[in-house]
Formats: sequence, C-alpha cells, structure tokens
Amino acid sequence: MATILELEVPTNEFALEATLTECSEAVIEIERVVADDPDRITPYVWAHADDFAALEAAFDDDPTVEELTLLSEMGEERSYQMTWTGMIDQIVPLLTDHEGTITHATGSVNGWSLRVLFPDRAALSEAHDYLKEAGFSLSIGAIYEAKDDGHIQHGLTETQHETIVAAFEAGYFTVPREVTQTELAEQLGLSHQALSEQLRRATGALVESTLITGGKKMEE
Repeated sequence: MATILELEVPTNEFALEATLTECSEAVIEIERVVADDPDRITPYVWAHADDFAALEAAFDDDPTVEELTLLSEMGEERSYQMTWTGMIDQIVPLLTDHEGTITHATGSVNGWSLRVLFPDRAALSEAHDYLKEAGFSLSIGAIYEAKDDGHIQHGLTETQHETIVAAFEAGYFTVPREVTQTELAEQLGLSHQALSEQLRRATGALVESTLITGGKKMEE
C-alpha cells in the first residue's frame, strides 16, 4: 500500500537557504519535481513574495540554484522552473534510490515542510533509515497510507486544502455569503489576489478529480 511521509527539514539541509533568508517574507511551493540526474533535481515551483525583483536577485545569488526560468505571472505569484544542485545532492537519493515522490513541499525562512509518497512501507522505512544515517535534522510529522488522505485523493495540495476548508467554515460558499473574499483574505493573512488564486486552483482540482477523472459523468 502506498504510504505518505510528512516531515520538516531545515532550509540548510534542503534548498534555497540563502534566498529564504534574504527574502524572509517569501514562500515557495513545489508543484512537482523531476529527479533524473544524481547531482541535481528540477522542481517546478510557485513563489509568493512582496518584491519579485529582490527574490529573483536572491535566486541568482543562491548556490543551490543552477538554472531559473520564469514560466508565468499571476498577481502576487510567479511560477518557475528551476535546477537545484549543490547542497541538495543528499536529498536526491530519497527520490531516485528509494522511489520517493514529493507530492507537496512548502519552504519559508522557517524551513521546509515535505510530503513524500512511497510505494509501500518497506520503501518508506529504507528512506527513513537513509535520512537518519545521512544526518538530516528531520522532524517526522505523520506517516499514513495514501488512501487515508482525502485531500491527496482529490488532487489538492495541503495549502489548497486548508484554504478551501477555511473558506467553507467561514461561510464563503453559503447563499448568501457570510463573508466576502476581502474579509476572508484578511482572516487568513493573505492578499485578495493570493486567496482568489488558491480558491480557483482548489476548485479546479476538485472538479477534475471528482467530476472529470474520479467521478462518473451524469446522464442528462
């Protein structure tokens, strides 16, 4: 049975320590990761920042960033394709040798929160032993079978899941609405644009997984 490992890793043991220290308000969300080289990985990320000129300058100076390509801009978020090298060489075996797949990761000045999918408990156990032997200062948050994780099954990232649940609980989806998007953004400490984008992505993921991919099309 596929198994999920949630863990916390310091920035100096993963990637972008220099960037996240320089731009302490920035948040980086990994959308997906390609690991086809033992010396580097290629993550596709969404970046949230107050000053993208400063953030991109920090990326340029960061020793773990070898290549950077801007893919898209959406309000207060930008999407990038990166190539990470250097300090990340110890994390690559987690993905290549131990069959791990990073399904979600969020990085800030406080560290990285990773969610890694393994094909079974044996692979996870081997990966955990590797991380400990390699000297990672990791903190295990949870270990569980993938089928128990509803928001993974529905295609949501952790941030999207938390945002759409908070919106539901605040009455954003009631008719009439009990809270405006501006009020909800203030409650969650997000900009209006960031909240709008999170809700749009979460709604799209739910429609795709339940009505397009996972659900059956209803007959007229």
